[in-house]
Amino acid sequence: MSLSRKRQKELKRLRSSAEDLWGDQQQVLDRANAVAREVSRQLSALTHEEVVPRVRTGYESYVRPRIGQARDLAATAGDGVERTLGSALGSVLSIGDIANDARVRRAVKRVSPTAATVVSKNRGPGFGSYLAIGAGIAVAAGIAYAVWQTFRADDELWVADDEPATASPSSPAL
Repeated sequence: MSLSRKRQKELKRLRSSAEDLWGDQQQVLDRANAVAREVSRQLSALTHEEVVPRVRTGYESYVRPRIGQARDLAATAGDGVERTLGSALGSVLSIGDIANDARVRRAVKRVSPTAATVVSKNRGPGFGSYLAIGAGIAVAAGIAYAVWQTFRADDELWVADDEPATASPSSPAL
């Protein structure tokens, strides 16, 4: 393909302009990268100087006291439940002992001969036994699930770090 001299000059000038534009774009991109690095450094410093102390202060003044209060509340509730269940269990056992006492049976027989039926002891598991077994199974299932969640391999949680593209050798250093 033969071009006239005029066209060849124009193409040469256009090629030169395109190369100059390409060089200018590379310089702009290098400068933008340098500014982005500086912004990142400044944000990191700001985070360490301003955000972290505020978060620590908020944690110390709001979260930590509430954790202590929750712990005290749980201990108090546990003590109350323990006392209540202990009292109820003691009452049930003492009523059973009183009902099986011979003197009480004779007194009830004197008052009402038909009401003096002896309380028969239940043989075998009752409702409470089944409730305790069900609770034990639920706790074991919860523990097994927690262990499974802890030790399972979850590849989706990890993202590989890609190496950033290296800057061109003409990039200005900060």
